[in-house]
Amino acid sequence: MTEVVIELVSDGIALLRINRPEAKNALNAQVRRLLAEHLTQLDQDPSVRAVVITGDETAFAAGADIKDMAQAGAAEMLLRQNHVLWRSIAQFSKPLIAAVNGYAWGGGCELAMHADIIVAGEGASFAQPEIRVGIMPGAGGTQRLTRLVGKHRAMLMLLTGEAVDGAQAAAMGLVSVCVPDDQVLEVAKNIAGKIARMPPVAVRQIKEVLLAGMDASLDTGLMLERKAFQLLFDTSDQKEGMAAFMDKRKPVYEGK
Repeated sequence: MTEVVIELVSDGIALLRINRPEAKNALNAQVRRLLAEHLTQLDQDPSVRAVVITGDETAFAAGADIKDMAQAGAAEMLLRQNHVLWRSIAQFSKPLIAAVNGYAWGGGCELAMHADIIVAGEGASFAQPEIRVGIMPGAGGTQRLTRLVGKHRAMLMLLTGEAVDGAQAAAMGLVSVCVPDDQVLEVAKNIAGKIARMPPVAVRQIKEVLLAGMDASLDTGLMLERKAFQLLFDTSDQKEGMAAFMDKRKPVYEGK
């Protein structure tokens, strides 16, 4: 039984499911490797336009596997090169939607924050509890969390290890939307479906420019936006979209 299940759920949408229920979907080396491999594969598949990543009803991913690193030394952790696997997720060029039920703690919270959109259940639980076992986040927790919720909320979560639920996470800007627990995956797939029907080149450009502009000056971000906007006028999808608007019909986008 594979620890990450991949399936195509409908036109243009792929689902990645972390499948370690016995460990609350904790992120061991195999799970991280499979996530990186699958996302690299899906990035190169032109039929896939959006990806949903999820766990099960009790846990999205309850952190890194403590047993996998409790006795490791600094040199061993360095040589594991885990940041390379995380980079494959961060650099995924298509929309990535996290559907979160239950625990998203530690590495699980960091994995969710790698997504572009997070759909959380009311009973979801987000935390960076690494401080409670003598360490700190190592896959973006201090940086992405601060960018999402601000210094003071991030400090509270990081220095106490305390969790917030889905509604609190939505209120502080950590997640996109909070819904009843039994609707999480369906809502995430519906959002993915809406995106999959949009022009793929424009979708990629929006994601690329938004992420690049977050760490740039406003002038640089506006320049990146302007250039990408102009380039889209050389796509067939732009001609199709505007023609369909004028013809009062639904456009059919081919990603060209």
